[in-house]
This record gives sequence, C-alpha cells and structure tokens, in this order.
Amino acid sequence: MAVTWTTLGRGAPVTLVVHGLGATEGEARIPSSGLPGTRVVLSLPGHGSAPDSPPGYWDYGRVAADVLAAADEVGATRAVGVSLGAGALTRIAADHPDRFERLALLLPASLDRPRDVAAMWAFERLAEAVAAAPGDGGAKLRAAVAAEIPEGVDVGEHVARRADALLRLEDALRTLPERSAVSDASALAAATAEVLVIGATEDPMHPAEVAKAVAAAFSGARLELLPSAAPMLTHRRELRAMLVDFLG
Repeated sequence: MAVTWTTLGRGAPVTLVVHGLGATEGEARIPSSGLPGTRVVLSLPGHGSAPDSPPGYWDYGRVAADVLAAADEVGATRAVGVSLGAGALTRIAADHPDRFERLALLLPASLDRPRDVAAMWAFERLAEAVAAAPGDGGAKLRAAVAAEIPEGVDVGEHVARRADALLRLEDALRTLPERSAVSDASALAAATAEVLVIGATEDPMHPAEVAKAVAAAFSGARLELLPSAAPMLTHRRELRAMLVDFLG
C-alpha cells in the first residue's frame, strides 16, 4: 500500500477522505471540516508525505485498491472523494457494492467513457507545463494553475503550492485522462450506500454531464450542481454544509 494518512478527531463514525490529483495538503483536508467522529485524510502517492508513485501506478483500479486497503485498516464506514478520489470510490462501489454506508463524490471527472476534448486539453496543458518547469522555473505551470481560478477569488499561496504539488505528477497527468473509473457503470446500481454527488457547471476538467451520469448510475443518489469553475475555492461554505448535512 503506497498511501499515507492523517487522522483527525475520534470516535464513530470513521470517514475516509480521498483528495483529487495534485491537491495540496490543505486542499485534501477541506472535505473533512466539520464532520463528526474520526476523519482519515489520505495522501495518495506523489502527494504530501506519501512516497512518489511507482511505475504504472496511475490506473483507477490500482488507486482504488490502495484506498480500499486504507479504508479496511482504519475501519471507515463512510467516505468522501474529490475528482480522482471520487473515481477511486466509484470503482470500489462497483467492485464491492456493500463496502460503505455513505459516499460523497465531489467533482467526479470520469465514469465509464473517455473524457471530452476540453478535459483532455486541460490535462495536456498541465503536463506540458510540468515538463517545462526545469527550464522556466515553473512559470508556465504557475500560469496554468492560475488560469483555473475564477477572477476575483483570493486564494493566497494556493497557486504556488498547487504548482509545487503537480511537479511530482507528470506521469499521472498524462495517464489518467485516458482511463475511466469503471468499465461498466451498470454495476453501480447494486451499491447499497447512500450517495451524494456534487458537481460544477463551469469546470472543464469536471463536466456537469459526468456528475449527472455518476448520480444516475447509483440507485437514489442525490445530485447537487454548483455554479462555479472551482467550487472547492468559491463555494467552500456551501460544500461544507452539504457534507455535514449528509455525513453528520
């Protein structure tokens, strides 16, 4: 198992929190804020204190296997996943339909089909910027990260920290866009967990259509769409309220 984690709080329930690709340590903790009981915040390979990813790591099946092993070790009955983390939890729900009691899937980027052109180009721009970083000191990468942030949003040191995080992830940026979370979305109909899906209406890397498809694949899932290109930054209060209401 190549993941590490940080444990916050105590007691039941135990909620696993799985971040998105390139998340900083601060970003990874955002979905855990205000939740009751124990929150276990994962760091996937190449992130935070976790070691670099081994060759060939970036496949949803392999990531899901590490997430599942961590969930089993800490006794998690609930889970929150963002983007890549949402994809890994979706894969677990397809393969182990009764593993979790509740799942919150934020900004899902993939289900069972290839990504659209806009999403593929967004990943390619980031990968090229990472590759250029040794020569330009990371200027192109910082510009690419800054372009993801809606105008007028004060994010402090977020751009520099996210750019630094992405420097370890060129292989993931080139590999994951060609992967899908599951091969057959119909398997999700058997999942027994209560499911909340939160998507965005203006994020090219996380199209609203994918969030809608993920919610439709589960039986009785609740879908919420936020009008933003970066709801983790612009709608943090609303996200927290939704998660606390669903997992509280």
